[in-house]
Amino acid sequence: MDATGLINIPDNFRSGFCVLWGRPNVGKSTLLNALLGRKVAVVSEKPQTTRNAIVGVMTSETFQIGFWDTPGIHEPKHRLGEVLMDTAKSTLSESEIILFVADSSHGPTSEDQRCADLLSNVRSTVLLVANKLDRVTPEILHARISQYASLRDFSDTVAVSAVRGDHLCTLRDKIVSFLPLGPPYYPPGMATDRPESFQVAELVREAALQLTHQEVPHALAVVVNEMTKRREDLTYIDATIHVERSSQKGIVIGARGQMLREIGKCSRQQIEDLLGCKVFLELSVKVREKWRRDDEWIHRFGYGP
Repeated sequence: MDATGLINIPDNFRSGFCVLWGRPNVGKSTLLNALLGRKVAVVSEKPQTTRNAIVGVMTSETFQIGFWDTPGIHEPKHRLGEVLMDTAKSTLSESEIILFVADSSHGPTSEDQRCADLLSNVRSTVLLVANKLDRVTPEILHARISQYASLRDFSDTVAVSAVRGDHLCTLRDKIVSFLPLGPPYYPPGMATDRPESFQVAELVREAALQLTHQEVPHALAVVVNEMTKRREDLTYIDATIHVERSSQKGIVIGARGQMLREIGKCSRQQIEDLLGCKVFLELSVKVREKWRRDDEWIHRFGYGP
């Protein structure tokens, strides 16, 4: 048995890291969850939902893949945006494979070109993953793949639908074929490198993202203050939703607290599924003005490479 807990690792065992790379809203987090067959990354239609480089782990008897889910590549408008870009770029030197995830329901944009340009000096294998094939005809898909292929040289191309599950096994096998021989990095059964408190905070943020609107989602940050096992079948969680303005706080709380209760209701079920027990979730909302421009608070909220 090695340090990861695996027994009798075969000589042909392959392992390594794979970055999911691309502009916002191309489906990177949805793809990660679909590949793993479980939820390790939150998803929403709001841009920049992913703020951390999260590792999702896939392990079999012959391989282990550590997937880096990264923030969408964009032109930063504040300090938090710069930190997110640093976070995404920091994964490139640590990975053997990069999945350039593209939205096949649209042609390449200037953001896609920016994503390609940032990979100009990488030595990793870069695969083009044309996602959302369920939204286009085969003829359009073929044309879109040709358009994205013009952005840079790719080692190979796989068209998938993360939502429907099309060709995910093909993509997995393609990734494995490019992995180097080597022992696993993580123990069997491990799905992500992030602690439960981080996952809880993300599930609360996901619910808030889905239920709020306008400028609120981008200003949200969630911190778990306490997470205590009160009984074998009950965990107490105290979490704070931080926003930048009093008007945003009013939206998150809602009339007579209705919105905050709804956020708690929507997130609690997923948290209970994660922890495998009942949860008493206590939420509060605080204003931290211009925190997205403040390095200290960005760090306190857990963002950065």
